Amino acid sequence: MTFTFNRRAIAGEGDTRPAPLTTRILSDCLVVAGILAFGGLIAYLLPTIAAPIGPHGVPSGVSTDVAQLPYYAMRSVLRMAVALLVSLVFSFIYGLAAARSRRAGKILIPLLDILQSVPILGFLSISVPFWLTLFPGSMLGVEAASIFAIFTSQAWNMTFSFYHSLRSEPKELVEAAKNLRLTSWQRFWTLDVPNACIPLLWNCMMSVSGGWFFLTASEMISVNNRTYALPGIGSFVAQSAAEGRFGGIGWAIVAMVLVVLAIDFLLWKPLTAWAEKFRITQNASSAVSTSLVLTIIRQSHVDEWLGRLLRPIGDLLDRMMRPFGVTGASRPADPRRRRAGDLVFNVIVWILLAAGVVYMLVTIRHDTGLGELAYAFALGGLTFLRVALLIVLCSLIWVPIGAVIGMTPKISRFAQPIIQVLASFPANFIFPFVTLWFVAWHIDIGWGSILLMALGTQWYILFNVIAGASQIPDDLREMAANMHLSRWMRWKTLILPAVFSSWCTGGITAAGGAWNASIVSEVVSYRSHTLTAQGIGSYITSATATGDMTRVLIGVAVMGVLVVAINRLFWEPLQRLANRRYALTV
Repeated sequence: MTFTFNRRAIAGEGDTRPAPLTTRILSDCLVVAGILAFGGLIAYLLPTIAAPIGPHGVPSGVSTDVAQLPYYAMRSVLRMAVALLVSLVFSFIYGLAAARSRRAGKILIPLLDILQSVPILGFLSISVPFWLTLFPGSMLGVEAASIFAIFTSQAWNMTFSFYHSLRSEPKELVEAAKNLRLTSWQRFWTLDVPNACIPLLWNCMMSVSGGWFFLTASEMISVNNRTYALPGIGSFVAQSAAEGRFGGIGWAIVAMVLVVLAIDFLLWKPLTAWAEKFRITQNASSAVSTSLVLTIIRQSHVDEWLGRLLRPIGDLLDRMMRPFGVTGASRPADPRRRRAGDLVFNVIVWILLAAGVVYMLVTIRHDTGLGELAYAFALGGLTFLRVALLIVLCSLIWVPIGAVIGMTPKISRFAQPIIQVLASFPANFIFPFVTLWFVAWHIDIGWGSILLMALGTQWYILFNVIAGASQIPDDLREMAANMHLSRWMRWKTLILPAVFSSWCTGGITAAGGAWNASIVSEVVSYRSHTLTAQGIGSYITSATATGDMTRVLIGVAVMGVLVVAINRLFWEPLQRLANRRYALTV
């Protein structure tokens, strides 16, 4: 069997007849109006983003006037959009480098494990002074720090998804790219991105959800005994919680739901319907995803305008990239020279790693003593137990649900906006209410923090499983139906193997997200009530708030070591198993 991209979906939604002239004119007007509205919104927001810092310095709080919520929402959405775009570019570059170079992958993938485990406060404590120095006297420095913080909550799962898609490309399509002598640039846009499109799209949704989860910490930045506040929904909620304004938090929740529904309607639904063209199958899907926004765009002339604008640029880039070589043109390296190069490479890496570890240990011994490092590892063990229990419970709940949603377009169209609202809703918005509930019911925060972490990280598993299930070829589903397999046999022989690789990706990113979320889940407060669970997350939060950079370094290093060790010992063998046994190649 040979799999090909869905040819019917590439042509559109199954109906290639041209729309009536009046419909196309109306569609053109709507598209142009949308472009003008988007441009006007950007022009309205940009002057305030680069405004100079006032004589009293960066504000430490924001207004809790409900009338400001629409403006705050626009500012938050703009930060999320910029961070998502940067995350997408980073995912393409980083994922390609790790997948195409065996030696680079040995460094980049463990480094990615470390980066996804570093809490957002760890990045903020280091990056805020840098951005303020880079943009002196301007609010753009604080904006850049906020966007960078959101980027650190979005990029890692997208990069993991793109990397694993590159590693599991169908061999037949790779051979076709070699036979067609595609340049690396052509292969990237005709094979790499289309093959990774569906899982990457769902991970983009999840990244936006992760960004909302950390929005409060990104817009109300507290480092080194200083607080930098930016206008946004997250800072509005933080300020309302500090002042005990439950009504303000409620209005922020309403605004948040409306924003998520609008983004789903205007962006995610059109993209998921458009991405159907990249499903690998021999037959067209019986139920094609649709979107009103995508239909309007397809009925307009915007594709012709973009084609005339971008085609010459694409042709020029193709010609520019061809001198750098074509796919599969490089000669195999000499085995002896490759082994010698690997040996030198490994020795250099281990020397640099050992030097870094020795320097860190000397610094810790001088400032706090090595006993502090042992204490941090004990706290890391407590957080690890919470993360492990979280992954097991979330997998048992969301793998079957995600598989059903991904394989059933009718359910997906109904469930997608609901999932988007639930996943994109910042769970820490309700942490003040949860704090009061924990206090009233005498719930131990050590157990309660597991629930708080799950509110923000369970969606990594669900979204990846949905993406994996939606890529199951219709041919295999029809074959299972024709063989009259029982429900259990269908799950055992088709569905679970098909989503296994996606579950691994979701599990890795969910675990990394849970470690990161521990900084806001192990310490929760509302006015005079503060609940603190013992763990590495609360350790880092406390050290960051007091500006103790040595303890921040200890906490981040311990978390990074634990995450890398778990990924190497558990997740990496599972991912290799998935690529070896359950990839859609023959």
